[in-house]
Amino acid sequence: MSDEKKSFKVKSNEFVFAFDKAELAALDIFQKSPTWYNLIKDHKSINATIVDANIAEKMVTVEVDGESYTVNIKDELDQMLEKMGFGASSTRHVKEIKAPMPGLVLQVSVKEGQEVKEGERILILEAMKMENSITLHTNATIKKIRVINGQAVEKGQVLVELE
Repeated sequence: MSDEKKSFKVKSNEFVFAFDKAELAALDIFQKSPTWYNLIKDHKSINATIVDANIAEKMVTVEVDGESYTVNIKDELDQMLEKMGFGASSTRHVKEIKAPMPGLVLQVSVKEGQEVKEGERILILEAMKMENSITLHTNATIKKIRVINGQAVEKGQVLVELE
């Protein structure tokens, strides 16, 4: 898939939007400072300020015309993981973290017995020349780590067991 067709899903409050890089590039956006942006859409000027950003969780709080919006951005990997049941909206208790795709384990970031909080990275998996952080979407304790740094894994292979 070309980089321009890479899709994003954005949730702001209860509204969900989808767009690709080409649509984003077509917007008339001007960055006035690291946190202040101006967008011109339909001949209207809109000022937006980034109030808070949590890059690890891909959450941004933006203020527009005195109103605050919490925005969650999901790229293609996030969307695929959500479809596989690894999304934050999943209510079932996950006992195993499996490889979402074949790849190479670059770094295991946890130890057995460690308590891990929601959003914390468990490991980095390289797939298709991209580094993908595998994170937890719930609080858990690491029961058993089944992979080591440098190990090749197949799609669906158990990486980590949780308590």
